[in-house]
Amino acid sequence: MNRRLVTILFLAFVIAGACSFLVYRLVVNRVAGGKPVASTRVVAAATDIKLGTVLTATNLTTVEITGTLPKGALLNTANAIGRGVISDLYQGEPILESRLAPVGSGGGLAATIPNGMRACAVKVDDVVGVAGFVTPGMRVDVLISGTPPGNPNAEQGIQSRTILQNIQVLSAGTDIQKDAEGKPQQVQVVNLLVTPEQAETLSLAGGNQVKIQLVLRNPLDTKIAPVAGTATGTLFADQNAPAKARPAAPRVHAAPKAFSIEVINGTNRSSQQFGSPGGKQ
Repeated sequence: MNRRLVTILFLAFVIAGACSFLVYRLVVNRVAGGKPVASTRVVAAATDIKLGTVLTATNLTTVEITGTLPKGALLNTANAIGRGVISDLYQGEPILESRLAPVGSGGGLAATIPNGMRACAVKVDDVVGVAGFVTPGMRVDVLISGTPPGNPNAEQGIQSRTILQNIQVLSAGTDIQKDAEGKPQQVQVVNLLVTPEQAETLSLAGGNQVKIQLVLRNPLDTKIAPVAGTATGTLFADQNAPAKARPAAPRVHAAPKAFSIEVINGTNRSSQQFGSPGGKQ
């Protein structure tokens, strides 16, 4: 082989090795000279934890988080023990203050009620109870049916009105958990999450002469629609019947017009009044 070619190849390998070594040193120095990233141990769920559970030491563990901590992360398990869970937690998930009920509020249904809201129980019949949508987390409208007291239009029969819209189902019976399979469950009482004013409305609607019906709605549809009430009488009305003609107004005859004739007899003048033809003089 040509000696000159061998020399060139040797020098190329030497230069390539030197460049690789310099790049390696630069990378090592950059990493070694950087600031170390701090890590912190925070409280986390040891297993999957259902909504309404009161936390104990067996429910908790700690995990290490590098970098910025999530807002509201707990650093001590003592700050979580005895508090109710207001949304489902999953194994290994850091526990945040926003996922727990206030200290001393306990667990169960009461712990899931936000400040300023109320859980109002509504008694439902068997049809509503097994309709398949009375599960926690669903959104419903509340309809009432009955005969209004002192109704001037009593001939129209029973009336139906929408009194509340986009109301969250807080629990069905004693169950405050969402059904993973979406199966219907037979219940007699449904708790709805309402404001104090809405709770008063539901209390009045629960009278003996009024029937309450829950209507399922899309949880993404939050629009409050203006809905007019419906009466039983309108269901049997002939929608294709023409509107009744109004009775003809009576014809009003105008009074006959009068006219006068002036008679001149020499120096005497007189005026005579005459009615229109067909009229009296």
